[in-house]
Amino acid sequence: MVKFSREYEASIIPEWKAAFVDYKRLKKLIKKIKVSRRDALAAGDILPPPSPPYAGKEGGGGYGFSILDPVRAVAARFSARQLHLHAASASEDEECPDTGELVRSTDKHEREFLERADEELEKVNAFYTGQEAELLARGEALLEQLRILADVKRILADHAASRRARGLGRSRSMPPPPPSSPPSPSVNGSSGRYLLSGLASPQSMSDGSLELQQAQVSEGAAVADEVMAALERNGVSFVGLAGKTKGAKDGGKGRGGGGALLQMPATVRIDIPATSPGRAALKVWEELVNVLRKDGADPAAAFVHRKKIQHAEKNIRDAFMALYRGLELLKKFSSLNVKAFTKILKKFVKVSEQQRGTDLFSEKVKRSPFSSSDKVLQLADEVECIFMKHFTGNDRKVAMKYLKPQQPRNTHMITFLVGLFTGTFVSLFIIYAILAHVSGIFTSTGNTAYMEIVYHVFSMFALISLHIFLYGCNLFMWKSTRINHNFIFDFSSNTALTHRDAFLMSASIMCTVVAALVINLFLKNAGVAYANALPGALLLLSTGVLFCPFDIFYRSTRYCFMRVMRNIIFSPFYKVLMADFFMADQLTSQIPLLRHMEFTACYFMAGSFRTHPYETCTSGQQYKHLAYVISFLPYFWRALQCLRRYLEEGHDINQLANAGKYVSAMVAAAVRFKYAATPTPFWVWMVIISSSGATIYQLYWDFVKDWGFLNPKSKNKWLRNELILKNKSIYYVSMMLNLALRLAWTESVMKIHMGKVESRLLDFSLASLEIIRRGHWNFYRLENEHLNNVGKFRAVKTVPLPFRELETD
Repeated sequence: MVKFSREYEASIIPEWKAAFVDYKRLKKLIKKIKVSRRDALAAGDILPPPSPPYAGKEGGGGYGFSILDPVRAVAARFSARQLHLHAASASEDEECPDTGELVRSTDKHEREFLERADEELEKVNAFYTGQEAELLARGEALLEQLRILADVKRILADHAASRRARGLGRSRSMPPPPPSSPPSPSVNGSSGRYLLSGLASPQSMSDGSLELQQAQVSEGAAVADEVMAALERNGVSFVGLAGKTKGAKDGGKGRGGGGALLQMPATVRIDIPATSPGRAALKVWEELVNVLRKDGADPAAAFVHRKKIQHAEKNIRDAFMALYRGLELLKKFSSLNVKAFTKILKKFVKVSEQQRGTDLFSEKVKRSPFSSSDKVLQLADEVECIFMKHFTGNDRKVAMKYLKPQQPRNTHMITFLVGLFTGTFVSLFIIYAILAHVSGIFTSTGNTAYMEIVYHVFSMFALISLHIFLYGCNLFMWKSTRINHNFIFDFSSNTALTHRDAFLMSASIMCTVVAALVINLFLKNAGVAYANALPGALLLLSTGVLFCPFDIFYRSTRYCFMRVMRNIIFSPFYKVLMADFFMADQLTSQIPLLRHMEFTACYFMAGSFRTHPYETCTSGQQYKHLAYVISFLPYFWRALQCLRRYLEEGHDINQLANAGKYVSAMVAAAVRFKYAATPTPFWVWMVIISSSGATIYQLYWDFVKDWGFLNPKSKNKWLRNELILKNKSIYYVSMMLNLALRLAWTESVMKIHMGKVESRLLDFSLASLEIIRRGHWNFYRLENEHLNNVGKFRAVKTVPLPFRELETD
């Protein structure tokens, strides 16, 4: 049977850990009470009340058989009068009204326990009350947002129906329009598709006669006016609304003036954050529509209306999901704390035998807000009904799929496949090593071209597999230490990778690659033509699996990876999220992998290997320039992300300093390339100076900013105040290991004479060590992020709402 303390520690919400009952501390205080009573009993200072003859070791809080039992029996006779007085005082207390105060204890450890338990109760109540008020206010705001959205969609649907009715008068062959939606704030179950179906696109609205276009323009003005009137009646405006300016507040004065057109709120405006180039283009399009608008409306504005209303509805839906998640967490918080208080009070009454004080404290717990309040339960039921009615068409199963996503069930099949692929990989690698040794292709007299091809292809997939394997180790450690990485990265819990999935991906990749190399070597020894095309086929196969549209081999993860890579490549145009810059940091450690991909693409896709040797893809001037670009491109992307965050986060100077770190890395890489081309003493000193400066910059940022270490005022010497790992020495060893691996660049200035095979092996080893350093860095980076997030009690993401209150003078 699992102890409750372990079950409790495994069940608490990591982000709210500080707000839960400190069960371990209360348990330690009970142990102190038990030890003090045992010592006092042995010394004869305290006499317990006589226990019934049937009370054994586990009954009634007895102590079991002991050699002190005769002493207890004799001493009990002398304590009868004291017990009688104690019972009389207890009866008098029962006649007094219960004020909720605890019975005072004579033992200092018991008093300490009761005082500490009361402090814990106040802490839990204060946190629960604050979270409950915040969630209730959020729920009221969401209900208001949903009602306003329904009003706006109803207005647009009514005008769409009237437009269809007028079209029916012109063409008798058209079917009658559907009835308009009622004025109630209900939204169609298909997420507003029917309500928005009447909105025409700019192309369709531009067709027809001049009279029809003029009628549509005037109708658009009427729609906009009615929408804005409805919003003003509700006392809200759209976020980003530029319309409540001086020209609009003056009742439309200056409507005929040329400058007044930019100040009129004649169209529905909902702020769409420019998180992607498409949304940025939509905002530019909206501003263009506002500038070119005449008579208060434009046919193209309907397209903007539709897109923005859809975005507002999606935001409200996501906000309801986040609210429900918060309510579920608060219910879990309440139930776990009630159970913790119940368990600890049972232990206390068993040790101290203060039944009266325990009963009073139990009643106080029951009357506490976190135990007695039912507002959270009622709001959760209301959110379920609202979400089911407005967003899933009264389909409860679909609604629960969004509100309560099912966690993937662990299966032994994945573990079996990991072992199977790992064993197959080891066996095939041994076979390949034996065949390569017998063929002599890796000796100094072997086939140099084959060695180069195999080295680049194998290294590329090996480095990918190693990085995935280390990511699986990170996932395992994050799960073991209860670091909520899915919340930090904003991953869906039902599709996010587990450590077993990462290990399976790593093992399957390496098994496939080594199998292809073994087959390629067999074909080459047999003299089969186009044997070298097999590594190229392997590259095409891996690319096909990555872009495969079918739901196989972790499609959601593959698509998430491609979406993140798209955001990184177009860094200035996409909002930088945690997953984006975390992945960009991984790319800075995979520069050798990018170079291998460059060579492989050149060799297998340029077509030059048929008429030229493999040196064409290594000695060409364009190849060298491209290699230089690839070397600093990940740093360039990461610097652009820092600049984007600097502009978005209120001109945070730390983001500029972080961008400077990647700029220094780019300078150091450029100097090393120049030294490789012209190895003169001057460039040796330039490499040492630039690389040393970049390394010191990176080490400072790793230890201070990313990991939160080197705090001289910390209670943990030169670390941080809060640590997840219990053994502090691990942190010091990790800092020294990160320092040593950061100095791997010194190999570039050492002219070590070695053969081709040894040189390739050294390059692969250094690239692997950098990936190992990055995987090691990942854990402490996310640990620091998790602790900062825990300090702010953020367990649910905040979704921005599309409406806000009107700003009044």
